[in-house]
Amino acid sequence: MNRRKFLSIVGCSCGGFILNSCATAPITDRKQFKIISEAKLNAQAAAVYEKIKNKEKLITDSKLDEIKEIGKKMENSISEYFYQTNQNDPTALFNWEYILIDNKKVKNAWCMPGGKIAIYSGILNVTKNINGLAAVMGHEIAHAVAKHSVERASRGVVLNVGTQVIDVLSGGALSKVNRTTGIDTVGLISQLGIMNPFNRKQESEADYLGMIFSSLSGFDIRETSKLWDRMRAANKGKSQPEFLSTHPSAKNRIKNITGWTNEIIMKYPPINIS
Repeated sequence: MNRRKFLSIVGCSCGGFILNSCATAPITDRKQFKIISEAKLNAQAAAVYEKIKNKEKLITDSKLDEIKEIGKKMENSISEYFYQTNQNDPTALFNWEYILIDNKKVKNAWCMPGGKIAIYSGILNVTKNINGLAAVMGHEIAHAVAKHSVERASRGVVLNVGTQVIDVLSGGALSKVNRTTGIDTVGLISQLGIMNPFNRKQESEADYLGMIFSSLSGFDIRETSKLWDRMRAANKGKSQPEFLSTHPSAKNRIKNITGWTNEIIMKYPPINIS
């Protein structure tokens, strides 16, 4: 394909991106760029989730019941909040599901697009109580509610297209740099300069929204900062420099959470579900 034809195709594609990408994150009203179909991403996530369920050893005792109970309260509170405030419910396409994975070495949890949630048993030693567990689940659910995966996928598409355009315009200069250094230099620069800061912004937004969802659901969000203190202790203070990480530093995270707590308690009390 010659350069003129390539740029013509890319230009038309980018025009379509701009026309279809206008959106804002719920509650925070942060401007979002989304060009990937949410329904398609949800379907892909559901398929991966099924594979994980078949692969991992799952726990189905009373602890899973507790996770489901917390999740159900958040499901109802989130939907009711958006209904009462006359806003579109961002969870309308969700098919909520919860699993507890038996792995004490992993202190983690995640929520896939569409409300597919997994908790690793290792994090239960850090959450300690129902409010700590709600803090973790609220954070992960917030990622899905705010469509962070859709944003990341969309941004990845644009970065890939942009890199190709620059490479064509520069006569293959970017490809030459990668071949000379033996590494994806351009990809690394994009990761450190664009994706990592963007991902840290999403993580902070998930902290904030997660606390709101926990508060709306009747949980004590004062436990959230204590949870991250315990998490930092469990990791023995070890962490990457923040600019290398997709997450804010534990110190900054705790500082932000502490600053938000009273405001959220006052502004987002437990919601009355009629």
